[in-house]
Amino acid sequence: MFSCMMLLNRAKIEFYLTDLETPVGKAINLTIAGLVLVSSGIFVAETYNISEDAHLELRTLDNCILIIFAGEYLLRLWSAENKTKYILSFYSIIDLVAILPSFIGFVDIRFIRLLRWFRILRLIRFIDSKFLFGSISSEDGVIFARILFTLFAIIFVYSGLIYQVEHTVNSENFATFLDAFYFSVVTMTTVGFGDVIPISKLGRLLTVLMILTGVALIPWQVGDLIKRLVKNANQVETVCSGCGLAFHDTDAEFCKRCGTKLPVKKME
Repeated sequence: MFSCMMLLNRAKIEFYLTDLETPVGKAINLTIAGLVLVSSGIFVAETYNISEDAHLELRTLDNCILIIFAGEYLLRLWSAENKTKYILSFYSIIDLVAILPSFIGFVDIRFIRLLRWFRILRLIRFIDSKFLFGSISSEDGVIFARILFTLFAIIFVYSGLIYQVEHTVNSENFATFLDAFYFSVVTMTTVGFGDVIPISKLGRLLTVLMILTGVALIPWQVGDLIKRLVKNANQVETVCSGCGLAFHDTDAEFCKRCGTKLPVKKME
């Protein structure tokens, strides 16, 4: 009896930690997404010249968030039916990378602590649905929002890494996160003004990775958007009564998503 109750509780926890449809699932995952954003904001704020009291308060808040993330990871691991598969999954690795550096940081392994900037990537788990973009009704709008979010997340991570690497040896050019963010945007778009230059070997290596990422990622993401726009240029607005899909091919008689018969188009 007890084992059956444990299995039911485990299944319920696993469901709510991955569910994005029910009110409880949305509340849990919205809270997690909000904490990710707050934690990322704390990292940014710490790069500025703030008072010791403010710094202590931010550290305390971030430690509380870290404990929540650690508890969430353990719950996901405990409720997973196949624990080995979960540990090796993409999202699990991101979650682990998000929390592990803070614990390892207590013994001052500085390079490992660089990985704390990857915490923003935890939001990737919500990109594959309309969870973050539910207020956007247009399918193209959702795709465009996903592209912007992906680009921002990658630029944010690179900005944090280059700041962490260069600030101690090149504080004049990388004084705050905004300086690092400016450098990342200019570098990844291959504009290259040359007014900010990394001087450490690791900083230069990161710069090369930024350029390669920018060359590969930006045209690919923008290309997806252009293909979607070109495809929709040959479609007309015919709202499906079954699923609500708004655009279909001009000669379509049935919805391509759910198969519902489309209303007859009026001749103009």
